[in-house]
Amino acid sequence: MSNLNRWKSKCAVFMALGVTAATVAPLVATAPAQAQTSFYDVSSNYWAAPFIQELAQRGVIAGFPDGSFRPDAPVTRSQYAAMLRKAFNKRQERQGINFVDVSRNYWAYNAIQEAYTTGFLSGYPGRVFRPTQNIPREQVLVSLSNGLDYVANNPQSTLGYYNDAYNISSYARNPIAAATEKRLVVNYPNTKFLNPKGTATRADVAAYIYQALVSSNQARAISSPYIVALNTTSPIVTIPEGTVLPVKYDKAEKIMVTKDETAPLTLTISQNVITDNGDLVIPAGSRVVGKLQPANGGSQFIAQKLITTSGKEYNISASSGVITKTETVKRGTSTKGIIKNTALGAGAAAAVAAVTGDRAVATEEVLGGAAIGAITGIFFNKKSVDLIVIDPDTDLEMTIARSFEVSYR
Repeated sequence: MSNLNRWKSKCAVFMALGVTAATVAPLVATAPAQAQTSFYDVSSNYWAAPFIQELAQRGVIAGFPDGSFRPDAPVTRSQYAAMLRKAFNKRQERQGINFVDVSRNYWAYNAIQEAYTTGFLSGYPGRVFRPTQNIPREQVLVSLSNGLDYVANNPQSTLGYYNDAYNISSYARNPIAAATEKRLVVNYPNTKFLNPKGTATRADVAAYIYQALVSSNQARAISSPYIVALNTTSPIVTIPEGTVLPVKYDKAEKIMVTKDETAPLTLTISQNVITDNGDLVIPAGSRVVGKLQPANGGSQFIAQKLITTSGKEYNISASSGVITKTETVKRGTSTKGIIKNTALGAGAAAAVAAVTGDRAVATEEVLGGAAIGAITGIFFNKKSVDLIVIDPDTDLEMTIARSFEVSYR
């Protein structure tokens, strides 16, 4: 269906469905002086009720003589053309075409010609229109998007909203993305499911057309939870003071520093941080950049920056508890047991090298990469040194000291 219709708007609403004879017109609503706006089969809490009522008031759509609207009834392509004719007033942008299956005395001939010349609808190869074919939902959205000259800003990202985006025909993807961005799409009961190839009902078409009128500033906006409204900006959430951030350090099983040194350290968020509503605000794998520094006779991690997995950066104020557990390194101690799976601060590495006499320790990669040789002399001739020992899995869990805001999605 690569040549499928481009549609534009001029909507007329018919009332009868399933017309088969080309010369017999369905019951079409010519707007009465007092338009019927309520129908016995459209309750006030029906999902499409406000759209139907507004279009009925405008004379775009109408019900049946028995007082019904039949919201779940299918819409044919010719019926949809009639709706377009009444809904929109657009200049002709191309010459008409004689469709082989639409005779001049067909009830919707003029509506089909107008829908074609204004760019809302096209036909199939071979100048075929298929007037009695039930129209799929994706065709209606393509029609409105093309007819109103809408262009998607970010088609791939926009269509990613739908769980069944893979079912959208190739010709319809960009127009439907544009329709989505313009808030033309109304999905009941789940906004995430478009059902693009499903037959459009009278309720569906009423909702789409009304939203098209809203998007083109021809109607007031209606509040409905079923309108697909993408966030153009990321939602903001506040991470409150007192929130605990679970972290880990994958490069070593323990960290050793002296009581007096400051060492740069980057940790990783170990678990997703989510809101009470289940929104993911800080994904696992995000990085926390900070430093270990002296505090009350021990060492404490002070966080300075949060970098999410998407690359967003936030200045934060958070800290771990004070770690005071120590391990004594004595002269003659084998360094293998000390430095195995251990990250050493520059001061700790210098102390171990000086006390044990194992200068190879000074060549190990240490936190901060300081010039170890320059500080080794501080520990020269010492027989032992006490180092702070930190277990990254239990000691570095940090608490937010000051609330901060993050954007997510």
